[in-house]
Amino acid sequence: MRRKDREVTDPEKIEAIIGSCHCCRLGFYDNGSVYIVPLSFGYEKYGEKRVFYFHSAMEGRKIDLIKTGQAVGFEMDANYELRQAVDACGYTAGFQSIIGTGKVSLVETIEEKIHGLKQIMCHNTGKTEWTFLPKVLEQVSVFKLEVSELSCKEHE
Repeated sequence: MRRKDREVTDPEKIEAIIGSCHCCRLGFYDNGSVYIVPLSFGYEKYGEKRVFYFHSAMEGRKIDLIKTGQAVGFEMDANYELRQAVDACGYTAGFQSIIGTGKVSLVETIEEKIHGLKQIMCHNTGKTEWTFLPKVLEQVSVFKLEVSELSCKEHE
């Protein structure tokens, strides 16, 4: 990271920033171009491993790209605040952001699909006890991003 003065390395602060984000953008490589998808997400960390969960339709461009097994980039941000100034070049912004890379894969078992959906619901509602109808589980795709690199930045 070029601006070391803005780097966040405290694990608790990184977790808090992730918790305050509402959208994770995944960037896929697609035959010489980039395809970026904004997604709601669920998240968990165990040990040093970070995993994000997402849901989607069972088919489409995103699912096709997941099946290639290529690494993806991701980005999320929170707490944006424009800071005004007299001159245009004096304007700045406060923000928190996280970027990284990882491996995305489709969740295979019903148990892991339920687990992923519960993580998504918990992140978005704060509630942990959910049930899912079998018909819904048959019609939704759940996939996960296993993070390999992550950096966090803040401009107060």
